[in-house]
Amino acid sequence: MPLDLKINRQDSLPRVCLLTETYYPLTGGGESQTRVLAASLRNRNFQVLIITRRCSDSWKEIDLVDGVSVYRIPPVGTGRFTRWFMLFWSLLALAKTRSQYDVVYVSGFKSLGLSAVLAAKLLRKRCILKADSNGEMSGEFFAAGLKKFGLTPSSIIVRILLSGRNKILRGANYFVAITTGIAEELKSEGVDPSSIALISNGIDTDRFSRITAFEKQSLRQTLVIPRKGIIITYAGRLVSYKGLPLLLRVAEVIQSEFDHVGFVLIGSGGFDMHNCEDELKKFVKAKGLEESIYFAGEVDNVHEYLQASDIFVLPSEEDAFPLALVEAMACGLPVISTPVGGIKEIITDRQNGLLVQARDFQQLYQVISGLIRDPTLSASLGTAAVQTVQERYSAGIIVQKHRELFRRVHLECLAGSS
Repeated sequence: MPLDLKINRQDSLPRVCLLTETYYPLTGGGESQTRVLAASLRNRNFQVLIITRRCSDSWKEIDLVDGVSVYRIPPVGTGRFTRWFMLFWSLLALAKTRSQYDVVYVSGFKSLGLSAVLAAKLLRKRCILKADSNGEMSGEFFAAGLKKFGLTPSSIIVRILLSGRNKILRGANYFVAITTGIAEELKSEGVDPSSIALISNGIDTDRFSRITAFEKQSLRQTLVIPRKGIIITYAGRLVSYKGLPLLLRVAEVIQSEFDHVGFVLIGSGGFDMHNCEDELKKFVKAKGLEESIYFAGEVDNVHEYLQASDIFVLPSEEDAFPLALVEAMACGLPVISTPVGGIKEIITDRQNGLLVQARDFQQLYQVISGLIRDPTLSASLGTAAVQTVQERYSAGIIVQKHRELFRRVHLECLAGSS
């Protein structure tokens, strides 16, 4: 049957299940990205449901967030192996809700991809796996956890398990890579290049936007932040691989030279094994920097903190695609980061941001202090950053690409069942 003869079926939108390990009220980059995608799809008349883990027993099992149904499943709480225990429960949840979706889209498939592919095969659904991090397919993502057991991704037992897992994962209909580096990794692990869609993460540019100097000053009066002339901000998980211990050591020196500069750290350590929140807070207290370095914690108004800031710093040692960096750029902030992972695809040094080598104290200090002294450079970098986001990372652009992918998958499904 020719595809163009069934216009009414072609124009119908597939129902989408977004399967993700963690979700709101956690507010990290991955959680925020999935939330933006869910809300944007709903606003474009997609039927969407979320299946995620119930990280706290205070969270509802069935909830409604931004008008989207959220199903929270066991295991409840924290723990090193929760993502693997979630495999069983997510398989049950996908079977239980099978009448509510046509396509299951996995955000971060390192573990949940297994249950999604298996469920799709058994239930005759379509499956799309999105890599949110570097090394999800190759196994390098698990290197830090494996090290605790004296293993590496190249250990024989690990290679055997990864080989079996990847054989199943390659059964997905499509893969989404958020950077060209991740796309190359997927290809090197045997994924058919024709099944890989390159779609970056995106942000709500209505929410994250540049404001006037007057609005910035007014906003500062409503937020609990250091009462300083220049505010330097970080947003994201408070974890060691984001370079935060280094950032605070640099902040201590900056404070000794510029008494009009304050720092704000947005976010928490969460359930990440690299959580360094307590370490950071102890450092600030020991150095007597409480009035100059403020921990905002998990907040719903990240955009307001960014809009009230002057400079954004993300000295990551590793990162696939830090959404907070793009959010800061959308707010017109000059950004300082490192050329790791997808960051080098976002920032061109001295054009729309500044790059320093990871773990380099002297470089980070020099670039931050230099930007403090050069408001003209700050303004030009901020303007270029806004343009970059509007052209490449707005939610409208990214959601349109997802819409086209979901429709393509749906049409292939219809063609196969004809």
